[in-house]
Amino acid sequence: MTREIVLDTETTSTDPKIERIIEVGCVELINHMQTGRTFHRYCNPQKAVHPDAFAVHGLSDGFLADKPLFATIVPELLEFIGGGTLVIHNAPFDVGFLNAEYARLPEPRPPAIVLDDVVDTLLLARRKHAGAANNLDALCSRYGIDRSRRTKHGALLDAQILAEVYVELLGGKQVGFDLGPVVAIPAQSAADAARPVAPRVFKSRLTDAERERHAAFVGTLKTPVWADYISETDS
Repeated sequence: MTREIVLDTETTSTDPKIERIIEVGCVELINHMQTGRTFHRYCNPQKAVHPDAFAVHGLSDGFLADKPLFATIVPELLEFIGGGTLVIHNAPFDVGFLNAEYARLPEPRPPAIVLDDVVDTLLLARRKHAGAANNLDALCSRYGIDRSRRTKHGALLDAQILAEVYVELLGGKQVGFDLGPVVAIPAQSAADAARPVAPRVFKSRLTDAERERHAAFVGTLKTPVWADYISETDS
């Protein structure tokens, strides 16, 4: 069984050294399928939200004033993650903020998140769609995922949308002939899914005499339907 936690945060601005997390959203996946379990909390950052950040997520100082501190929600967050693999879009941003928040906590504090242990869907998208736009909106458009409800950024909503995008990046949902989901055998890791697959090379089993007879037959054809294709692809 593969357990993953798709995670997103919203923050007061972009510098984790001085800015704070104000919202955390998580979605649980088992074998790349959403289980319905989620985690969602707002936090009081004890500092003003930058106007540029407010324009993105719409979370005001007044709305956040009565919310718990990040330190208060950490035990619940860690329990929900529970050893699962984190899946994040543009992981350095969110991981940088989480690690900065952890570092502000009194001892004993959670260990820092190792970036190499996180599945970064932005890297997956860049490998799969090199040269194209790979933000969340662009990926939703590419895979036909409804984002009409996303009028503003929100940690839980973005995590739910990212969970759908992630499955598409891995190749889409697998459905059996009974129209039910196929059991993973075994679940493929994101690293394996992103790794290019070398083409298989097949050796011909024809004898020399068979090749000669085939060439003679082809020579009798006036205009083979594949002639134009071969001339185009070989040029």
